[in-house]
Amino acid sequence: VQLQASGGGLVQAGGSLRLSCAASGRFFNGYVMGWFRRAPGKEREFVAGINWNGGSTSYADSVKGRFTISRDSSKNTVYLQMNSLNPEDTAVYHCAADINHRDYVRRDGYDYWGQGTQVTVSS
Repeated sequence: VQLQASGGGLVQAGGSLRLSCAASGRFFNGYVMGWFRRAPGKEREFVAGINWNGGSTSYADSVKGRFTISRDSSKNTVYLQMNSLNPEDTAVYHCAADINHRDYVRRDGYDYWGQGTQVTVSS
């Protein structure tokens, strides 16, 4: 599985961005997918995850109600819609695949990682 994240950029506080993660590989539709982020000087943290058919999602408390994860199996792509952004959301965002799970969305243990995309929120 190869993952390619895109969509990051510079946005003012209160603004929105949509990140995309294009996956290659024939088994994409069978995996749990997740978004993580790493802010400068901080540990990588789970942001959101989605099960194989989009029927189950999980969010970090810090983004709940502002971010939405979704997937389009026809395009082998996972999205992260980010609204009401604030400077604390500034980080490098990575997408990841958990090939050991189909329905259970966990917050660690992902197997494949894409390169990150920078999100910077100015105050």
